[in-house]
Order: sequence, then structure tokens, then C-alpha cells
Amino acid sequence: MKLNYNGNLITDSDTVLTIKNRAFLYGDGVFDTCKYSYQKLIFWEEHYLRLMAGMRILRMDIPMVFSMEYLEEEILTLIKANSLENNPVRVRITIFRKDGGKYTPITNEVDYIIETEVMNNPFYVLNEEPYEVELFKDFFVQPDLLANVKHINRTVNVLGSIFAEENDYQNCILLNSNKSIAGMLNGNLFVVQGNALKTPPLTDGALNGITRKMLIKTLNKTEDYEVIETSISPFELQKADELFFTNSLVGIQPISQYRKKAYPCTTAKSLIGKLNTSARFGVV
Repeated sequence: MKLNYNGNLITDSDTVLTIKNRAFLYGDGVFDTCKYSYQKLIFWEEHYLRLMAGMRILRMDIPMVFSMEYLEEEILTLIKANSLENNPVRVRITIFRKDGGKYTPITNEVDYIIETEVMNNPFYVLNEEPYEVELFKDFFVQPDLLANVKHINRTVNVLGSIFAEENDYQNCILLNSNKSIAGMLNGNLFVVQGNALKTPPLTDGALNGITRKMLIKTLNKTEDYEVIETSISPFELQKADELFFTNSLVGIQPISQYRKKAYPCTTAKSLIGKLNTSARFGVV
């Protein structure tokens, strides 16, 4: 696999991280993961704007060259270098503050790495296999602006993933420090009650997910469902008609079971086509 490091193609044998690297030392960086399919980056403008917003919140200097077109071309150059133009591809771009300093950086200038990995499906496919989840209560998400940013310090997500694996769950639901639901380990949760789709607001520590954003935009233009951004108590989960979550790689993932409650995937199945249409043709 080739990587793109600060505008230069490198191979796995090159040393990227050093002991002075701030991403390694302090988790001082942001990242974004998007999908390349249909010969384009899916929802690229939204991913780019989220990445730039994250850099601003972390007080990083945004290089003048970091236009949407420049970063897109860097990604497409790497995809071509890896001979992946005709494949669906997972793309991750990580931006971190340059080496130097203790907690206080010497500079706010940045470096970056772009990674690519082949995926199986060019479009979003609904996974209807059993998918059981549980609350992760060992650590909590802080409901503040930093929770909305895809910064590279994902300790709560890592520990939650280990908990899920050790207990044979497919995923975990994250709580904020107020004991309201923040989201999933790797996405945004939606709770279906009739034709109402509830999802935690960003002020509750929900990640500013791109698929969440695009799905809300799409549904706000129809009369089939009402999307409500509101605080959700864990006690509401077993009363729900259906649960699913969204992220940029899987699209929509139905949840089949939470504790003793089993759920269908009727709503998720009806929405996956709308999401694919939006992703392929840019229709929102």
C-alpha cells in the first residue's frame, strides 16, 4: 500500500511517525474518512468542510493550498497510484500539527497523511445479519464542541470496541456525561417511533456525521418521516419500533437487538435506496 504524506507518495518501508510526532505523542490532530465510488468521492464537499471546521476548532493553521480541489486531487492521485480507480475505496485523511513542543506546540502548521483501502461494495448495501448492541458505561462522551470533531484521540471508542468484542456485541451505544445517548462507537444513532426518527443533537455530544447530515436533509424534503434532533434517554430504546445507525462507509446499519428487545429493519430498508440515490447523483 502506498500512502500520501504531505504531498509525497511513500511506501510502507518509509518511517512516517517519529517519537516527536504530535499525533503520536498527544493525539494532536483531526481525521476524516470518506468513500470513493462511482469514480468520485461521495459527499466530498461535506467531508472537506467538516475537516476544515475541525482544524479551526483545534486552532491549526490551514495552509492556503488546502482548497477542496487540492485535497480532492491529492486523494485521486493516490487512488490512481494504487491502481484503484475502478474500485470502491475507503479513504482516510489525517491532519496533525507539526513536530515540536510539549503540550504547547511550537507551531500550528500541519502535516498530513492520506490512506486508501479497497472496499467490497460500490454502493450502500443493507446488512440484515443479526446485530446486537449494548450500552457502554465505563466512560462517557463530554457534550461539548470537541465531541463533534473527528479528532484522533478516540480512546472512548477504542475501549468501547474492546468491550463489545469481549462480550460478543457487534457495537456499543455511547452515553454522554449527562447519561443521555451520544451515538454509536462508529456512527450516529437513529431511534424510530412510528414515522418519527429521533437522533441525538450535536449539543449532546453526537459526532457531526456526514451520512447523518445528508439523511436528515433528504428526509426533511419528504412527508414520509419526521426527523427530530432531541436528547434520548437509554430507557427509550426498548420502547422504540426500530434502531439503526449511520456512517460514511456502511451507510445505514440496522440494529437487530438491544437487551431483550428485537427490532425489524423496515425503516432502514426503505431509506437505503434514498441514500444511494443521494450518494450517486448528488440528489438531496
